[in-house]
Amino acid sequence: MLSIGAFAQIGQVTHRQLRHWDAAGLLVPAHVDEFTGYRSYDPSQLRQLHRIVALRRLDFSMDDIAAMLSEGVSTDFLAELLLARQTQVEREHRIAEARLIDVARRLHLIETENTMSNIEYVEKPLPALRLAARTTIVPDQPDIAGFVGPAFDALADLIGDVAGALDSPLAVYEPVEAGMRVIVGYVYGGEPRDGFEIIDIPSADAALCGVHLGPMDRIGNSWQALHTAIVERGYAPSTACRELYIRSYPEDQTDWVTELQQPIQLSATPR
Repeated sequence: MLSIGAFAQIGQVTHRQLRHWDAAGLLVPAHVDEFTGYRSYDPSQLRQLHRIVALRRLDFSMDDIAAMLSEGVSTDFLAELLLARQTQVEREHRIAEARLIDVARRLHLIETENTMSNIEYVEKPLPALRLAARTTIVPDQPDIAGFVGPAFDALADLIGDVAGALDSPLAVYEPVEAGMRVIVGYVYGGEPRDGFEIIDIPSADAALCGVHLGPMDRIGNSWQALHTAIVERGYAPSTACRELYIRSYPEDQTDWVTELQQPIQLSATPR
């Protein structure tokens, strides 16, 4: 038999948690001394303890845990739930990191808002494009990265690198009521297939374009500089903006080249 202290230490839980689960009927001690009230546990109860802890980590209620334990929770079922939770936590971690980067970027913008940008811009029309694409709406800016990379990878697997089919990766971003509509795709002239949509991107008579060099976690700074330049010229953004990934290797993104394309309204008088 194990004392409550030893059982808690082995199971990496607290005395308070064990007493709480005892009161709830989830994990009743194997023996309670009738004189001292000291609880003792059988080592075989560690199996039950680990299941309770795992299910609590998955945010199941006490009632749900009691029901599952009474029916029997298989190791495979728990493993599947924990893997799903691991994926969710990893995604939440990536989003949190992206949000921290966005906060740092906005702080940098505030600190340097009176500093001139050295990025060169060019005005040019944008062609209409036919994309093999995937699309979604993300609720917040930091959520974008979690969709874009995996979407490009999935599309590349579906299309295959045949005769330069993957030479023109493009992302389109459009603010909507629910967040940001994101279209990720490759310029495509083939037949429709399962797994992606055919999306036609309209042409734009005029756009202000610039080039972002290097990692994507700093591309927000380049976009902000481009939009500042649009305002300074007396223009306004019109339709959804585009990112054309001219060079998207190596994996560490140090040498990536991305053209930023923002369609503009030319009705205002340029400054």
